[in-house]
Amino acid sequence: MARPDLEHRFAYHPPRNAVTVCKHEEIRSEMLRAALVVEETCPEGREKSLAITKLEEAMMWANAAIARAQGSP
Repeated sequence: MARPDLEHRFAYHPPRNAVTVCKHEEIRSEMLRAALVVEETCPEGREKSLAITKLEEAMMWANAAIARAQGSP
Protein backbone atom coordinates (compact mmCIF):
# COMPACT_ATOMS: atom_id res chain seq x y z
CA MET A 1 0.00 0.00 0.00
CA ALA A 2 1.29 3.44 -0.86
CA ARG A 3 2.26 5.84 1.91
CA PRO A 4 -0.44 8.43 1.01
CA ASP A 5 -3.09 5.72 1.32
CA LEU A 6 -1.81 4.71 4.76
CA GLU A 7 -1.59 8.33 5.88
CA HIS A 8 -5.19 8.88 4.79
CA ARG A 9 -6.37 5.78 6.67
CA PHE A 10 -4.67 6.82 9.89
CA ALA A 11 -5.49 10.54 9.75
CA TYR A 12 -8.22 12.26 11.72
CA HIS A 13 -11.09 13.29 9.44
CA PRO A 14 -13.24 15.83 11.27
CA PRO A 15 -16.68 16.51 9.81
CA ARG A 16 -16.41 19.37 7.32
CA ASN A 17 -20.03 20.42 7.35
CA ALA A 18 -23.46 19.85 8.85
CA VAL A 19 -24.38 17.32 6.16
CA THR A 20 -21.51 15.07 7.23
CA VAL A 21 -22.46 15.41 10.89
CA CYS A 22 -26.02 14.37 10.00
CA LYS A 23 -24.74 11.32 8.13
CA HIS A 24 -22.73 10.23 11.18
CA GLU A 25 -25.74 10.78 13.44
CA GLU A 26 -27.98 8.76 11.12
CA ILE A 27 -25.56 5.82 11.16
CA ARG A 28 -25.30 5.95 14.97
CA SER A 29 -29.07 6.17 15.35
CA GLU A 30 -29.81 3.23 13.06
CA MET A 31 -27.14 1.04 14.66
CA LEU A 32 -28.52 1.87 18.11
CA ARG A 33 -31.99 0.93 16.89
CA ALA A 34 -30.67 -2.42 15.66
CA ALA A 35 -28.76 -2.96 18.92
CA LEU A 36 -31.93 -2.32 20.93
CA VAL A 37 -33.79 -4.93 18.85
CA VAL A 38 -31.01 -7.44 19.52
CA GLU A 39 -31.05 -6.57 23.24
CA GLU A 40 -34.81 -7.00 23.50
CA THR A 41 -35.10 -10.09 21.29
CA CYS A 42 -32.09 -12.29 21.89
CA PRO A 43 -31.31 -14.35 24.98
CA GLU A 44 -28.18 -13.51 26.93
CA GLY A 45 -25.08 -15.28 25.73
CA ARG A 46 -22.05 -15.21 23.52
CA GLU A 47 -24.06 -14.88 20.32
CA LYS A 48 -25.91 -11.81 21.59
CA SER A 49 -22.66 -10.23 22.71
CA LEU A 50 -21.12 -10.90 19.32
CA ALA A 51 -24.13 -9.43 17.53
CA ILE A 52 -23.80 -6.21 19.54
CA THR A 53 -20.05 -6.12 18.89
CA LYS A 54 -20.58 -6.57 15.15
CA LEU A 55 -23.08 -3.69 15.15
CA GLU A 56 -20.45 -1.53 16.88
CA GLU A 57 -17.95 -2.57 14.22
CA ALA A 58 -20.41 -1.82 11.42
CA MET A 59 -21.05 1.62 12.91
CA MET A 60 -17.34 2.32 13.13
CA TRP A 61 -16.65 1.26 9.54
CA ALA A 62 -19.67 3.12 8.16
CA ASN A 63 -18.60 6.29 9.94
CA ALA A 64 -15.02 5.79 8.72
CA ALA A 65 -16.35 5.51 5.15
CA ILE A 66 -18.23 8.78 5.57
CA ALA A 67 -15.29 10.56 7.18
CA ARG A 68 -12.66 9.35 4.75
CA ALA A 69 -14.74 10.12 1.65
CA GLN A 70 -15.34 13.78 2.48
CA GLY A 71 -14.34 15.88 -0.47
CA SER A 72 -13.98 12.86 -2.76
CA PRO A 73 -15.87 12.92 -6.03
